[in-house]
Amino acid sequence: MFDTKIKAHPAGNVPDTHFRVRHDRIDKTGCVTLRYQSQLRHISIGRAHKGQRVVLLVADTDVRIVTEDGETLRHLTIDPTRDYQPRGKN
Repeated sequence: MFDTKIKAHPAGNVPDTHFRVRHDRIDKTGCVTLRYQSQLRHISIGRAHKGQRVVLLVADTDVRIVTEDGETLRHLTIDPTRDYQPRGKN
């Protein structure tokens, strides 16, 4: 009787995306740092936001930087060839 019932199994499709949530403060130059591929990446936000607490929502190379109130300050895709991620069209 026990062997005739359908058994539960783990899901077959496990996403390969690595998710992280990081709490930080924007430094005096207007940047936050994020470790990606064992290297620190400096992400520019803007000096107008210096000292502000932020939350980094990271999904592999996709990064969203939001305030503690939920306002989006920056959304970018990390360029793995650069240590400094400048503001621009990202």
